[in-house]
Amino acid sequence: MTADVNKTDEPDDAPTPAAGPEAIKAIPVRHYGRYVSAVIAVALLTSVIYAFSQGKINWDAVPEYFFDDRIINGVGQTLLLTILSMAIGVVGGITLAVMRLSKNPVVSSIAWGYIWFFRGTPVLVQLIVWFNLGLVFEYINLGPIYKDYWSSFMTPLLTALLGLGLNEAAYMAEICRAGLLSVDEGQTEASHALGMSHTKTLRRIVIPQAMRVIVPPTGNEVINMLKTTSLVSVVQFYELFRQAQDIGQTTGAPVEMLFLAAAWYLILTSILSIGQYYLERYYARGSSRSLPPTPLQKIKSGVFSLRRPKGVTA
Repeated sequence: MTADVNKTDEPDDAPTPAAGPEAIKAIPVRHYGRYVSAVIAVALLTSVIYAFSQGKINWDAVPEYFFDDRIINGVGQTLLLTILSMAIGVVGGITLAVMRLSKNPVVSSIAWGYIWFFRGTPVLVQLIVWFNLGLVFEYINLGPIYKDYWSSFMTPLLTALLGLGLNEAAYMAEICRAGLLSVDEGQTEASHALGMSHTKTLRRIVIPQAMRVIVPPTGNEVINMLKTTSLVSVVQFYELFRQAQDIGQTTGAPVEMLFLAAAWYLILTSILSIGQYYLERYYARGSSRSLPPTPLQKIKSGVFSLRRPKGVTA
C-alpha cells in the first residue's frame, strides 16, 4: 500500500494566512481657534501701525542719527557701565551669599541687613542720594590715604557704579545663595570624605551644579541692568539715553530720538539674550539626556517640516 505523494499532512480546513494591517488614514484635527487668534493679532498689529503712521513723526531722523558719533559713544558708555556694575554686583553678591550662609550670627545679620536695605529702596533714589551727598559732606577724608572735595571725588561715573553695583549686589546675593543651596549636602559630605578641601569642593562639586540655577536669573539681571543704566541720566552721566535726549532737544525731534534709543536697546538686549541662551545650554550638559535645540536647529527643523510631503511622519 503506497502513500499518495500529492497529499499533505495539513487538514483541509487550515486557515489562510492573514493579510497585513490596513493603513490608518489619519485626519488632522483642525484648530479653528488658532486661525481666529492669528487674525485678531494681525488686526491689532495693523491698527497700531496705522495709528503711529497718522502722527507727525519724522522717521527719516532715526536712520540719519542712528550711527551718530554721540549715539555710538552713548552705546559704548552703556555697555561699559553694564559690565562694571554687574562685576560689582556679582562679586558683592557672592560675598553676601557666603555671609548669609555663615554660621556666625553677626556676619549673617550684616548681610541680611544689607540685602534688606538695598532691595527695599528704589535704585533711582539710591542714585540721587549718592549724587547729593556733597550737600552733607564737603570733603571726603580717608586719613593719610585720600582727601579731596566730595564734588571732585564723586564723579558721575562713580555715582552710577555705586548706585547700580551696590543695588545689584543685593539681588545677586539671593540668586547665588539659592544656587548654592540647590546642591545636595550629601555631595559636599562625600567630597570631604574623599579628602577634598572646602575650596576644591566648591570649585569642582558645588559651583558647577549651582551654575545651572544661577545662570538663568543672572542673565536676566544683565539684561535688566542694561536697561536700568538709562536711570543714570539724572546724575549727568552721558550714556545712550542721555545722548539721545540731548540730540532730540537740539534737533527738534525728541520723540524720534527716543525711538532711536529704544531700537538700540532692543539690539543690545537681543544680543545678550542669545549669549544667555548658549550659556544656559552649556551648563545644561549632564542634566538632561539631550540638549535643547539651538535657534538655527529650530529653523532648520521648521523648514524641513514644511517641505515634508503630506502623510509622511517624522
